[in-house]
Amino acid sequence: MKEKTIYIPGRYNYIACFLTLDCNFKCDYCINSHHGIKKHKSFPFSGKKWVSALNRLVSRTDLPITLQGGEPSLHPDFIWIIKNIKKEVNIDILTNLSFDINRFIKEVDPSRLYREAPYPSIRVSYHPHFMELDKLMIKVLKMQAAGFSIGIYGVRHPNLKSEIADAKDKCSELGIDFREKEFLGKFGGKLYGEYFYPEAVSGNNKKKCRCRNSELIIGPDASIFKCHHDLYDRVSSIGNLLDPCFEIKDVFRDCSSFGDCNPCDIKVKTNRFQIYGHTSVEIKDIKSKN
Repeated sequence: MKEKTIYIPGRYNYIACFLTLDCNFKCDYCINSHHGIKKHKSFPFSGKKWVSALNRLVSRTDLPITLQGGEPSLHPDFIWIIKNIKKEVNIDILTNLSFDINRFIKEVDPSRLYREAPYPSIRVSYHPHFMELDKLMIKVLKMQAAGFSIGIYGVRHPNLKSEIADAKDKCSELGIDFREKEFLGKFGGKLYGEYFYPEAVSGNNKKKCRCRNSELIIGPDASIFKCHHDLYDRVSSIGNLLDPCFEIKDVFRDCSSFGDCNPCDIKVKTNRFQIYGHTSVEIKDIKSKN
């Protein structure tokens, strides 16, 4: 059977491709581990399968596939995947930059990871407990010099505010784009983050609802999930990119997990054009399970 071309709905704002959910860091504030990924195992999903799946997508120039994780570079075919995704689809990367940048610079053309956008194509997460800032800045500067669009992001965790502020100052002095991201979730009995649907992360009794996403969330075996909660908790997927008949249906879907939503899905944030006020998931028909 001939595979269908998969078109990204015009309303979509993000394509999240989780090459793996594994990570070489164990940050105690990781939103993934706090909101799922309880018993995940790595999938032996080859780069060839990934490229076959991703090359079915037809997207817009301002809507790249974002390779992420976990740590996406832990996938053994990380660079090969980047080099073999069709040129018509732009690529972004979320990474902790723990991979061999010399090999990366040698094998990857910087133009493959460049587009006109108000933020870097390669976004490096800075985690003070697992990284040395000076070494990280040296790596970033080397990639900048090689022509890559790259910047650093740090989470404003209540226990890391001074470290993140210091890192931002040092990076600014060296001409490195450093941006802060708010901490999401509970810490010290307080809920952090601004949410479009605050009750959705209350942790109270779960309710039923109907929701639709504006993000394509692709799990480590190319399965498609309706939200981050379902990805991390391994709730049934809604399809797979390798299914020859799969197509994206931009519709509201039934859900029974309202109250246990992942903060990433319902926080108020900037869209891909850096305009504030966006939220990924639209929710309606909220009601008790009783």
